[in-house]
Amino acid sequence: MSLINTTVAPFKNQAFHNGKFVEVTEQTLKGKWNVLIFMPAAFTFNCPTEIEDAADNYAEFQKAGAEVYIVTTDTHFSHKVWHETSPAVGKAKFPLVGDPTHALTHAFGVHIAEEGLALRGTFIINPDLQIKTMEVHSNEIARDVKETLRKLKAAQYTAAHPGEVCPAKWNEGAKTLTPSLDLVGKI
Repeated sequence: MSLINTTVAPFKNQAFHNGKFVEVTEQTLKGKWNVLIFMPAAFTFNCPTEIEDAADNYAEFQKAGAEVYIVTTDTHFSHKVWHETSPAVGKAKFPLVGDPTHALTHAFGVHIAEEGLALRGTFIINPDLQIKTMEVHSNEIARDVKETLRKLKAAQYTAAHPGEVCPAKWNEGAKTLTPSLDLVGKI
């Protein structure tokens, strides 16, 4: 079953964010755009590269009015130490959410039961807590956050412009399409 256009279920997790432990719930997400990026675990090889990529592009997410959340099956305590010891992870200015009970990884369909870890999943959630995009893939393949940013902007554009769709490789400012009978067989 796809999670697209479903509402984020209630949750309550702890995170490490800007030197403090904070609580993150579905209500924390409400009213703004959010990107949840699930990763297998702290202190792994590929995950810091993705966090650094997100950190390097974080200003663009903020400019787009979105918050980024990194989620692993570790505790928020592990995230504190990871943030303090990894130069790449140390760049993160966004919350590092712990999911030691695996409630979030189960809710988003990215839990690997045999390993107690998460698959690499990326979810864009609108201000009404609806999941607008999801991408889940195998853990040996790291993501490019610029593609996530492109998808965020496309989701925001279509939310603001009902009846329009963003074609392949659409980027902010590019032409969109208005689906109609006149376009059938002409593209």
